[in-house]
Amino acid sequence: MIEVITLNFLTEYLSVPVYTEHQEDMPDSFVIFEKLSGGKKNHLNQATLAIQSYGPSLAESAMLNEEVKQAIEKMVELPSISRVELNSDYNFTDTETKRYRYQAVVDFIYF
Repeated sequence: MIEVITLNFLTEYLSVPVYTEHQEDMPDSFVIFEKLSGGKKNHLNQATLAIQSYGPSLAESAMLNEEVKQAIEKMVELPSISRVELNSDYNFTDTETKRYRYQAVVDFIYF
């Protein structure tokens, strides 16, 4: 499951906590992600994940987003990952909670 692979990898690689869902008390800086879509083609699994980097300032969330992108690129070295491609990344500040965040949308092909 790409969610488990990603959670384990990012938890080990990043300097901040990584979650798959919001908790009641979240720290100032953290990463949270969700699977946007998935499928299978030629016996290979495909998935698109949205990975959100939260920080106490816009600059800090942008820096954390860069850290996330570097980590994600290294996931292709895992035996279960065939391809990792950054689809897009952008400022995605949460207007409802007034929290700064960036979002990276990443496409995976995996076994």
